[in-house]
Amino acid sequence: MSQRRRLPNSLRWRAVRWMEMGLSQADAARRLNVSRSAVQRLWDRYQSEDSVSRRPVPGQLRATTPAEDRFLALSARRRRTTTVPQLVADHFQASGRRISATTVRNRLHNAGLYARRPVVCVPLNGRQRRNHLCWAREHVSWTQQQWASVLFTDDYRGGGILVWAGISLGGHTDLHVFHGGTVTGLRYRDEILDTYVRPYAAAIGNDFILMDDNARPHRARIVEEYLEDHGLERMEWPARSPDLNPIEHLWDYLGREVAALNPPPRSLHELKQGLLCVWSSLPIPVSDNLINSMGNRCRQCIQVNKRIYAFMGPYLLTNRTKQKLAKGTKSLGMIRGICFDYYILIFQLVKKI
Repeated sequence: MSQRRRLPNSLRWRAVRWMEMGLSQADAARRLNVSRSAVQRLWDRYQSEDSVSRRPVPGQLRATTPAEDRFLALSARRRRTTTVPQLVADHFQASGRRISATTVRNRLHNAGLYARRPVVCVPLNGRQRRNHLCWAREHVSWTQQQWASVLFTDDYRGGGILVWAGISLGGHTDLHVFHGGTVTGLRYRDEILDTYVRPYAAAIGNDFILMDDNARPHRARIVEEYLEDHGLERMEWPARSPDLNPIEHLWDYLGREVAALNPPPRSLHELKQGLLCVWSSLPIPVSDNLINSMGNRCRQCIQVNKRIYAFMGPYLLTNRTKQKLAKGTKSLGMIRGICFDYYILIFQLVKKI
């Protein structure tokens, strides 16, 4: 059995009482599962100092103060792309003292901040790419007046809270905070559509279009029936396309503004109140600039997909398409050979680059 490394004060006093009652040091050490020398030092300290507490051991002084720890964490939250060397330089400029990069990392870890590799893109299969391209070609020529009738909505989960909001040109809905439980189609209909979307649609007019993603609660039958009964038009939205939704950028803006609050939120209730306060004071030009970028988003999507299909078009053929094409040829091997030739061509181009 492994021995204890340290004894709490309660067991230290218990060992002293045992030895005062006549128990030997060896028996006391055996009961406490410690070495006999530890019990002997404990008894000697009690005899000389009338105390069993451990003496305070001086350690290395902290390189930063609590205020400096909060400064480092706040700087990292305000600037998501900042690096540890930049934080070291900022701390030296603010305090005049140099600290190591390891100290900065430790302080950030204590504040719950860790380095993350940013995701370059959402992986898409061939069908999803084609849907993206068709959607972008259909909406690339939309005018500002047409985009003005669209309400872009999305939900976001962070810090243990799930919120929902919507934006359009010239305005936005209130921020809704879901209180516990799973968001079902029934809750989405009662808490979102009936409370926020329907009044907002009445304010915009007959040209109102609702944009929401393809989450399961959004595509429930009761939701479809509600939209149809109230004459609310829904925009067809390609799957796995957060890059096309302008409201996605507002979640990062919302997080940075909440992190900059003074004092910062320290509880779940304070976080909710901070989110509601920041969202209510959201500048309209911020959301309008994001919606006005929809034309550029569509053009970028078309340009990227053209590059992909220019190189990988034959290679991205589905098995069903290959079988249909094979019916008009002598064998499927010719199609596979074409795909293999394109794969070799791409490999050679990448190798040259």
